[in-house]
Amino acid sequence: MRPASIAVLGAGSWGTALAIHLARNGSAVALWGHTTDQVEALRRDRENRHYLPGIPFPAALTPTGGLGGALNDADEVLVVVPSHAFAEVCTRIAELRPGLERLSWATKGFDPASGELLSEVAAVCLPGCSLAVISGPTFAGEVARGLPTAITVAADSPVHAERVAAYLHDENFRAYTSDDLIGVQVGGASKNVMAIAAGISDGLGFGANARAALITRGLHEITLLGLALGGRPETFMGLAGLGDLALTCTDDQSRNRQMGLALARGLDVAAAKREIGQEVEGVATAREVRSKARLLGVEMPITEQTYRVLFQGLEPSAAVRNLLSRGAKRE
Repeated sequence: MRPASIAVLGAGSWGTALAIHLARNGSAVALWGHTTDQVEALRRDRENRHYLPGIPFPAALTPTGGLGGALNDADEVLVVVPSHAFAEVCTRIAELRPGLERLSWATKGFDPASGELLSEVAAVCLPGCSLAVISGPTFAGEVARGLPTAITVAADSPVHAERVAAYLHDENFRAYTSDDLIGVQVGGASKNVMAIAAGISDGLGFGANARAALITRGLHEITLLGLALGGRPETFMGLAGLGDLALTCTDDQSRNRQMGLALARGLDVAAAKREIGQEVEGVATAREVRSKARLLGVEMPITEQTYRVLFQGLEPSAAVRNLLSRGAKRE
């Protein structure tokens, strides 16, 4: 039987890491990059020197700039572009491969243009297509190096979830399945906002107690929003909820935590983004989560203060004071 053919769309750090892992696992992988220069560098170097230097590509991984060719040959299409590019890529997929049966993605965020979940965007672009999302506590570099990892694959079809999980699963990479497409997406997106808050707190020197409180109350906020949107409570205690939140709030590999640390040092958002040099999904997500929370009547004080730091110029120390000065209440 021939190996599965998988098109991974997006050659950033996470897309490249997943492409490397899938190719090592026996799939034939086409890794699509959106610029000619990027693809030429990937072909020449046989590694992604910009994002994952020193990690060679398996022979079964082929960088490509031809989106149509990558899609036409694929048994599975995996989108790993930033959330702001997700709708555009889905539109192109619909044009180049009408009637696509299955789409999966590992992008974490909301659509910044509409505020919708990415599953809602994909359902409009590709009606009738089975949808699956990959999420959980993952850093690209560790996946690319083959370090132990566990993730969740949520899909509207159990067969689709099991299919994607089978491509990913091996002795060092455990893939669980779920049918809570909403909850997994909310957890994966919203935790980035909390990681910015945790970075601010740690950058200001507030210590481990404050970080633990932020993680705990942040999980509460994420759960409330997820339930209001139709997710299930148990999802937020799993890999795509608590697991991802704990990882991204506590380790400096997290770009969102790095953003918070930079803001605490006095950098503005633009300067912090330049310093980090990669997409920081939590910035746009803070705006979308705040908007959804207000629309749904969900109280999310950590999100509110993080939004004010990012978009209204509130001093990070003032944001923390605002949180601490809230009245006492039952947990």
